[in-house]
Amino acid sequence: MSVRAEQKQKTRRALMDAALNQLTADRGFANLSLREVAREAGIAPTSFYRHFNELDELGLALVDEAGLALRQLMRQARKRIEKNGSAISTSVDTFMEYLASNPSHFRLLLRERTGLSIQFRTAIKAEINHFATELSEDLRRAGELKNRPIDDPQLVADTMVTVMFNQGSEALDCLPKEKADLKDRLKKELRMILRGAEIVTTENREAGRTS
Repeated sequence: MSVRAEQKQKTRRALMDAALNQLTADRGFANLSLREVAREAGIAPTSFYRHFNELDELGLALVDEAGLALRQLMRQARKRIEKNGSAISTSVDTFMEYLASNPSHFRLLLRERTGLSIQFRTAIKAEINHFATELSEDLRRAGELKNRPIDDPQLVADTMVTVMFNQGSEALDCLPKEKADLKDRLKKELRMILRGAEIVTTENREAGRTS
């Protein structure tokens, strides 16, 4: 990589970090200004356009980054599960690690998935769907290995992801003790969802055999 290309990459990163730094519990991406982001990144506002066509393009790059970081962590969790077992416990621990390391990324996903921008909503929906699809495949494989299959792993995964995101929004601003309690509650909720899916699957198959 040339020196010029490396410097351009660093400036692009500085702009993305500047936007993330300005996201708080009270301030969403829609409230950011290009001038403020450029100033915090240490460049002139006109230089912003050398890296992004508009502020929303920067936001979409952050959405991609947020989704990629989450998927990478959950893939690492699979390796930990293979060694230690306890899929739900390991997955929740990993998800909470993601929140602790990427609070601004997660705030962006939470706020903009129901925001006014259709571009943001579409991009975030795609990232969440990627995550849920990978989880559904994990559930399918785990069910086969344990001989406790579930009929609709995608629906179960979608439900689990919704619960995880809802609890994650609370965890962002929790005190340590509250976060530990919330983590335990989340694990219990996910186990109930999975166990319920297994019971429904068994009942449906037994009904099918007797019909």
